[in-house]
Amino acid sequence: QLHLVESGGGLVQPGGSLRLSCAASEFALTGYAVGWFRQAPGKEREGIGCISGSGRRTNLTDSVKGRFAISRDYAENTVYLEMNILKPEDTAVYYCAADYASWCPKSSSAFEYWGQGTQVTVSS
Repeated sequence: QLHLVESGGGLVQPGGSLRLSCAASEFALTGYAVGWFRQAPGKEREGIGCISGSGRRTNLTDSVKGRFAISRDYAENTVYLEMNILKPEDTAVYYCAADYASWCPKSSSAFEYWGQGTQVTVSS
């Protein structure tokens, strides 16, 4: 059983930065595609982006392109979501999810493992 734990969330002012971590335990993340999602109060869960199992390919949704980046460190068994130029509308609970595949499933329900989420609040 792969356990994912997100961390790094918090309160940040507009224009600020945060780096979220998605750390895996029990098993290595090697070979798992990892997606990042977020869910704001009263809204549906939104997919932010994906990093491939190889780490060589990433993509991000349009609303965060140019501001967010996804990377992974196999030695640390961790995937990161670097968030810059944060806006109030980025406020949400952020989740990572993993699936043993080269690329993220099209449907979020297809991800095999999920973390518990970390709160990000962007406010002055």
